[in-house]
Amino acid sequence: MREIRVSVDERSGGDMAKRLSLLLLRVSLGGLLLVWGVNKVVNIDHSMAIAENFYFGLLAAETWLPIAGVAQMAVGLLIVVGLARRWVYPVQLLINGVSLVAVVASVIDPWGWFLEGTNALFYPSLIIFAGSLVVMAFVDQDQLALDAKKTPAPVSWKASRRCGQ
Repeated sequence: MREIRVSVDERSGGDMAKRLSLLLLRVSLGGLLLVWGVNKVVNIDHSMAIAENFYFGLLAAETWLPIAGVAQMAVGLLIVVGLARRWVYPVQLLINGVSLVAVVASVIDPWGWFLEGTNALFYPSLIIFAGSLVVMAFVDQDQLALDAKKTPAPVSWKASRRCGQ
């Protein structure tokens, strides 16, 4: 029987891949909220049309959209840098969940074969929602966030044996 050994370098390489993947997912999800928040502030007419078409007119007012946009940008920025994640991840999930519900017909039937008014471009809403769940599920493993609890590197067996432990 052949013995398989995994070196410390291979394990740390896998850890780095996981950290970078979570970083990319976190930054891209937070960036999406930033983009849509900026849109609410600088492109009010477009944002009002979206609110009226997909969200039953909720926040479809020139005074509320910029306020919602600034709040959305704040959440997005906190997500990008990785601060207050235990608070902002549920907010992100709520925002992305509401967006998913608003376009669920396009997720169910992206090509409009059975439902009218659908659009395949809205299908990624499901992926965005799933990504929001992933960053929440692996929050403790995202060590590249600013609020990450840094855990010390494990002591190797040889080092602990040399120390008489």
